[in-house]
Amino acid sequence: MSRPGRGFEFAVRVYYEDTDAGGVVYFANYLRFMERARTEWLRRLGFDQSELRERQGILFVVRNVEATYHLPARLDDALTVQSRLVSLSRVALRFDQRITRGDAVLVNGSSDVICVGAASLRPCRMPPPLLDVLADVADPACSQPFSTAAPTNQTGSRRSQQTDSNPAPDPPPGAQ
Repeated sequence: MSRPGRGFEFAVRVYYEDTDAGGVVYFANYLRFMERARTEWLRRLGFDQSELRERQGILFVVRNVEATYHLPARLDDALTVQSRLVSLSRVALRFDQRITRGDAVLVNGSSDVICVGAASLRPCRMPPPLLDVLADVADPACSQPFSTAAPTNQTGSRRSQQTDSNPAPDPPPGAQ
């Protein structure tokens, strides 16, 4: 079986069911397209999700997803979902994904995906054969494995993460 290289492309056609009342793809459907691409990428690598559940006792669940929308897709558009594995640990994966129509970028996104036990739904390690294949196809610039835990402050308690896309509000004038 041939394996995809460091990236994977998945073709999607826009149907009526994908559009909203304005005739454009409903925003949440881009996330469905990205999910299908990740699933087909795993299948191409030789790992069917139903077999992973039945034989290995694992599932993949999305922990976090981000999407930036640039242009709309419309009925009958032929789209391509490009996926790249950019971070890998024994329990977690991070994908960068892009949806295009020809040369036009419609959506940029990323997904953090966690391996969990099918019975417990608790994080668990991926089986070594799966992890080995994923390591072979991960982006060569794959960063150090990312932590699935929230950062801690100096007292050790969990705190939420601030990102540039959601900065903390400025304090009121005169507040320190």
